[in-house]
Amino acid sequence: MTDIVPRPGNRTLFAAGLILSYSALIGLIDNFVQVIARDGGLWQFHVLRTVMACGILAVLARPMGLRFAPRNRRAVAARSLVHATAMMIYFGGLAFLPVAEVAAGIFTAPIFVLLLSRFAYGRAIGPVRVGAVVAGFCGAVLVLGISPALDLSPGLTLPVIGGAFYGLSNVATREWCPGERAETLLLGFFLALGLFGLAGIAIIAVWQPPAPAGAPGFLLRGLVWPTGPFLFWTLVQAAGSLVAVGLLVRAYQVAEASRVSVFEYAFLPMSAFWTWWLWGGTVAPAAALGMALIAAAGVAIALGGDGRAR
Repeated sequence: MTDIVPRPGNRTLFAAGLILSYSALIGLIDNFVQVIARDGGLWQFHVLRTVMACGILAVLARPMGLRFAPRNRRAVAARSLVHATAMMIYFGGLAFLPVAEVAAGIFTAPIFVLLLSRFAYGRAIGPVRVGAVVAGFCGAVLVLGISPALDLSPGLTLPVIGGAFYGLSNVATREWCPGERAETLLLGFFLALGLFGLAGIAIIAVWQPPAPAGAPGFLLRGLVWPTGPFLFWTLVQAAGSLVAVGLLVRAYQVAEASRVSVFEYAFLPMSAFWTWWLWGGTVAPAAALGMALIAAAGVAIALGGDGRAR
């Protein structure tokens, strides 16, 4: 997939601000997925969220001058499929693995971004960026509370595969779709998730697995009559995700993926803050150290390191 227009220069500090805003917003709204999971299913949630997100985009299209037609349909479709696949692997892993282990797998994405940027696209990757990715990943492991004695079962490869797809989608935003508008990529992503949701509903309708009551049945629950809280928080997710993913897309359009991906580690301390603010709880010393490592990694990239930030 070839570039349509020349890539812009790296605006690292601007991208950092976009990613921090994205992390703060997603960290907040994702705290309420547990409320959604009590009354509905993951697949119905994705379909309904896609319908709501498309509805919001349709309402905003004229007053905001939004244009959704892609310059390169194949590139946008491929990037949407890759990004949606990463999210489906993430949620699928939650069916049989602890949340911390699945999240740790997804947070290998910056490592894959470095590898893809260097070996697939020939981008120069200096030691500061490599060190920042390593430090950020170590910080993520500390925040998530992964034990060094973790049993590395074959099933743990699934979240890492999800991390590879997520890393590829981030690289694809700049390398495949540099001339696309943010709303075009947003629409493509949500449509891909909606298609995955429809496929999941169809499979469950045929398979008919027993779904436990409440949140434990989130992944195995098919179509149910939506409750008021399910509809409300799904709408919040749709609106919030539109804004947040739009910020994420823009960040990867204005700077190289190997720079931007490090800032995504900020999602973990942001999520921990909102969890503490909303539900209470404390931060363990190891998690605090992990947050410090994540902050240090972001500062190293923001200050330029291997090239002056602009």
